[in-house]
Amino acid sequence: MITRLLGATVAGLVLLSGTAHAAPIKGEPVLTHNKLYKKGALPKISCKPVKGTTKSSTEKYVKKLVSCLNSAWKGTIDDFQPVAVVFKTDKESCATGLDIAGSYAEICGQAIEVRLANDWINSKNDVKAFAAVMRAWSGVVQGQTGIGRAWWALPNDRTGADMEEQNRRFYLQADCLAGVSAKSLGRKIKNFKPVIAGMEPSEYAGYKWNGKPASRLYWIKKGYQTGKPGACNTWTASSPKVA
Repeated sequence: MITRLLGATVAGLVLLSGTAHAAPIKGEPVLTHNKLYKKGALPKISCKPVKGTTKSSTEKYVKKLVSCLNSAWKGTIDDFQPVAVVFKTDKESCATGLDIAGSYAEICGQAIEVRLANDWINSKNDVKAFAAVMRAWSGVVQGQTGIGRAWWALPNDRTGADMEEQNRRFYLQADCLAGVSAKSLGRKIKNFKPVIAGMEPSEYAGYKWNGKPASRLYWIKKGYQTGKPGACNTWTASSPKVA
């Protein structure tokens, strides 16, 4: 069953009762005025993991990426808790309960869980692995800053439209934070479309939690170009910016 969880994996469309929050969010300072937004650009981290075409080399690559992300964010998130990697073999996603045929990364509890399959292992480039880990890390940021919990608690009017926009604000913020992370690690990105395509497994392609492709491109580029988490405040953006 898909549920609405803390973290930047797949959001469930769970309907909660209450007042509508479509359009820019108000009265939720953890979302709209989080301390994270006042932080400066993340430090530049020398991070050059090498992904080979074996399971062992791919595991080392993922561990190195997460280690670099711990270093990049530890001075920006108050009371930061280092995050470990847990490798899993089963196909079932912790966040959604769906079976994922290939590789994927997601925040699950206090760790990033990674399933390695031949698609990542045999690939001669690291784009999909890199993108998925960056996106999973966004869940760490949103979880440790209270954003995930505040998003989960948002009321809505049960029509679905307001929750859809809440979900888009949350997941577009995750895209933006992934851009911030990539910039901090010194990743050179000229074409963002393959990065966006690699963030989630193909099983989630039919779910439009992030909204339009143009919106995803706008927010990941904004995070990457500025390198600042403050650029990722999707909660006060106009509705067209999170369409």
